This record gives sequence, structure tokens and C-alpha cells, in this order.
Amino acid sequence: MRIGVLTGGGDCPGLNAVIRAVVRKGVATYGHEFVGFQDGWKGPLEGLSKPLGIAEVRGILPRGGTILGSSRTNPFKIENGVERIKENLAAQGVDALIAIGGEDTLGVATKLHELGVNVVGVPKTIDNDLGATDYTFGFDTAVNIAMEAIDRLHTTAESHHRTLVVEVMGRHAGWIALHAGLAGGANVILLPERKFDVEQVAGYVEKRFQHQYAPIVVVAEGAQPLDGQMILHNQELDAFGHVRLGGIGQWLAEQLEAKTGKEARTVVLGHIQRGGTPTAFDRVLATRLGLQAIDAAHEGDWGKMVAMQSTDIVRVPLADATAELKTVPLERYEEAEVFFGS
Repeated sequence: MRIGVLTGGGDCPGLNAVIRAVVRKGVATYGHEFVGFQDGWKGPLEGLSKPLGIAEVRGILPRGGTILGSSRTNPFKIENGVERIKENLAAQGVDALIAIGGEDTLGVATKLHELGVNVVGVPKTIDNDLGATDYTFGFDTAVNIAMEAIDRLHTTAESHHRTLVVEVMGRHAGWIALHAGLAGGANVILLPERKFDVEQVAGYVEKRFQHQYAPIVVVAEGAQPLDGQMILHNQELDAFGHVRLGGIGQWLAEQLEAKTGKEARTVVLGHIQRGGTPTAFDRVLATRLGLQAIDAAHEGDWGKMVAMQSTDIVRVPLADATAELKTVPLERYEEAEVFFGS
């Protein structure tokens, strides 16, 4: 077969490891040929492609980002988008696609499969919010980056006797905030899954100062106060209807400073969390997912996504991955609450 590979949505560490595994096994074991579609769904939509063989994937295992480029292009928002994709696949002799991405990319893959395109999906997102898989690659790297930042912030916060509010990514799921906050010893963790009481957070901060330590507050970008709305950069929507989150950290720091009388500063980690070298965990997970994805394609098991369940890599229907957002269960958050303010 001639198989197309694409990476869509936000970049994350481990994408290149998947591409490498798909190509290496696909060529060496099965004798398939590969073409790399550039910039997510924009590639097959506009016929943007480049050769993708063993030579092209050498040395890319430790590299962050994606050698194929990415975008948030949604072919279902473009006139004749599906027809154009089918025409370009046929023109380039491509029999199937391996789509590596998150909720939006795999949502498109699901619809294309239903319309007759041969697709296999690979779950990618630092947010860890895809259903049917225990972990997505990219998440572990993002958590480790956030944890290291929190480790460093403890010392500067204590030196100046100030509150430091750390805003992390995750959109509407609090997995990064929960894991990074626990690993970094944060004093308060605020998630999108449960609205927070600013007065209660201020109480935790004051209690921490009473112990002669400076508080670190980790807040997910999608977290909301009890009596307020989600903080947005602006009201504009992307091609998948998403708003651009961000700003809750600065808002919270201003509130805490006013309520406690102690100086508060904000650190927004932003895209630092999704850049750079993947951790060993993400390299291994991405590689295993890539190996299983090419097996599924070789067997013609279309409309499936490879997923991690327990320690096994299994195949699940693509639709299961995007049917429902995987958010932090309340009991997991209650585990972390033991440490708040102490």
C-alpha cells in the first residue's frame, strides 16, 4: 500500500517518534510506501506532501514538534473539503491515512472514515483528555516541564515572601494541573472540573504564609471561579469552534493580592509545555502506538484508533476517542485537597 501520514492540531513531544515507528516498521516489515502530508488536514486538502521513507525519519526520535508540520485546518468547514481530500488522495495514489492528533484531528478522521476514507488514528495531546486511552503521548512531557518550573518557583517565592500563581494548559481538562501540582508540591490546585471559591483560595494562601512558607497556586487555563465566567483572550473561534483560553492566572493573582495583602505574581507557562524533547515515557508510548498503528493499517482494520489501556496497546473505534471528553474524576481531585494550604 501507499499510506499517507499526517499530524494535526497543536504540536506536542512524541509526534516524530510515532512517524518514525510507522515508517520504519511499515517499510522494513511490510514493504509499504509512505507519503507525508504537511500541516495537518491542510496537506491532503491541498495536495501538500513530501516523501516519507526511512532516510527521512532517521534521527527524529528525540526531536519535539513534528517534521510534517501541523495546523488546525478543518476540511468540513471548507467548501467541497471532503471531495478535495478524496481527489488528492487518489491523484497521489494514496490508499489510506494514518492520522495522528487529538480531539479535533481524530474527529475529522472519524467522519472521513464514515464517508469511505481508509483511516487509522493515533491519540496525541498534552491535555490527556481523549477517551478510550489511559494516556496520550505528550502529556508526560508537559507535566514534567510544569513540575520543573514549579520546583524553581518555590525558592524565588520564599525568597520574596510572595504568592506565585502558575497557569498551565489543558483546556477543559485539569490533568496537567493535577499531576504537575501534586508532583511539584503546590499548595493549591484549581481545575476546570470544579469551580473554585476565591475566598477559600485566599484562606489557603494565608495559612501557608503562617507556616513561614510562600504559597504556589497551580491553576488550569480553563478553571473558573464560582461567581465568574471563564477567562478568554478574546471571543474569536478557531476552525473547530474553540475559544482561546488564558488569563485566569493574572486575574487570580490580582484577587489574591487584594484579599491577602501579600504580593502575588503570575507565571504563564504556555507553549513551553508543549515544546522540546519528549520524556522517555512519551518516546516509548509514541513508538508503541506507531508500531500498532501500522499493524492496523496493514490488516485493513480501518476506523480504529490505537490506545493505551493498562500497559497494553489495543485498538478501539475512532468514535470512542472523541465521544466524550476525559476529565479529572472528583475523587482524584479530593486526593490532592489534603495538601491545600499546608
